[in-house]
Amino acid sequence: MTASRHGRAAHLAQLNVATLRHPLDDPRMAPFVELLDPVNSAADGTPGFVWRLVEEGAADATELRPAGEDVIVNMSVWETQEDLWDFAYRSGHLEVMRRRREWFVRHVEAHLVLWWVPAGHRPTVEEALERLADLRAHGPSPRAFTFASSYTADEAAPHPQSLGTV
Repeated sequence: MTASRHGRAAHLAQLNVATLRHPLDDPRMAPFVELLDPVNSAADGTPGFVWRLVEEGAADATELRPAGEDVIVNMSVWETQEDLWDFAYRSGHLEVMRRRREWFVRHVEAHLVLWWVPAGHRPTVEEALERLADLRAHGPSPRAFTFASSYTADEAAPHPQSLGTV
């Protein structure tokens, strides 16, 4: 994990799930697979990046399938919501977002969840999936939210169940 540029007590965690249209080794998925290393490298070097989930011995988490055999997960931690937004929507990552319908099924339910964690905490996949389930079941709250319905770390702090645990 990188040290916080801002000395913040909380960082923003995110989980994104995507249902594959085809197996990753299918030629139709090749353009997505080819973008994995450059996009992950860009994330790693982006200001505000703290940590991302990778499978042990791998460069990414695409072979982890905790949400189903045809579902890939992306999980990371950022210093601020603005840092994550800038990477997701103002970098080369945007090209992946624009082409996502080529590779992934459109989700009817929430596929992205955000939540605050104490600085230094690495969320588990189980914790992340629980936050996504909470968002799907109860809608946005300081415990589990989206970019469109976000909460600040200060708004989440009075709700002890909102922050991840160390």
